Amino acid sequence: MKPVNILAIETSCDETAAAVVVNGRTVLSNIISSQVPLHTMYGGVVPEIASRKHVEKICPVINEALKQAGMTYDDITAIAVTYGPGLVGSLLVGLSAAKSIAYATGKPLIGVHHIEGHVAANYVSHPDLEPPFMSLIVSGGHSHIVIVKDYGEFEIIGRTHDDAAGEAFDKVARAIGLGYPGGPKIDKLAREGNCNAIAFPRAHIEDCPYDFSFSGVKSAVLNYLNQEQMAGREVNKADVAASFQEAVVDVLAARTVAAAKEYGFKQVVISGGVACNSALRYKAQEFCDKEGIKLYYPEPILCTDNAVMIGCAAYYEYIRGVRDGLDLNAIPNLKIGERK
Repeated sequence: MKPVNILAIETSCDETAAAVVVNGRTVLSNIISSQVPLHTMYGGVVPEIASRKHVEKICPVINEALKQAGMTYDDITAIAVTYGPGLVGSLLVGLSAAKSIAYATGKPLIGVHHIEGHVAANYVSHPDLEPPFMSLIVSGGHSHIVIVKDYGEFEIIGRTHDDAAGEAFDKVARAIGLGYPGGPKIDKLAREGNCNAIAFPRAHIEDCPYDFSFSGVKSAVLNYLNQEQMAGREVNKADVAASFQEAVVDVLAARTVAAAKEYGFKQVVISGGVACNSALRYKAQEFCDKEGIKLYYPEPILCTDNAVMIGCAAYYEYIRGVRDGLDLNAIPNLKIGERK
């Protein structure tokens, strides 16, 4: 069978990325131009700045992806691109590039859901992994427990009622003076602290055993910092970071494994930017080992935003016959399991 070579483009937030992926599992190139240093001075992503930087970087990144793969557009089977969710200006840059290439080359266009792409990153890191399985999806904007029934087929059984886990990490990092991006900085500092030093709360949602709420633990950290400051006591930032992180990852891991156990799954997959967190990986492994469940998560470069995951997800859409027209538009609030 002739290989399916996907040229994938990802610009949903502040990474300009392109990749060439063969048959959904083999990576020939993975080019990422990160804007983190640019946005750090502002304490977070500035959408207008992100969009402008994507415009500047998109063509060089795509060209480099093709060059590293040793391919031209003639070798490409289809063009894949993230169309949501994300920042609308950023999404439109990637979409415009992908549609232009598809139009000029006559290649099929495939729109990919960004969060479903995060799940698909595991197929690259773990070639033996196949659905069905239970997946925890954790990022700056999403915290979901999802049953992956098949490639591209999802059922949400748990979600956050307020802040996503990654968003809480960023806000707490800002509060204790670590800056942006918060997740990696809290993870690093927490290794120097005592995760049992401060008893931060773990919210339970009545009648929704697999849902999350992280606004309470975020507020508890802010209140603790204010109380210590008013009392004139020095704050041990490492203990705060470790205790906060423990409260978040304990809930994420425990509820995901409990869901897998209830629904009878022996495979748990962690996806999204927060899947890089060392404490979450350790805690999830601990819970999975107790229940005889196999745990999967991508290598770090495939946890954060990248185009490899988009190319992988697009392959399974392609073989299912999914094709999009040049009227494909950005949907910034696209829901999991929803197509245009």
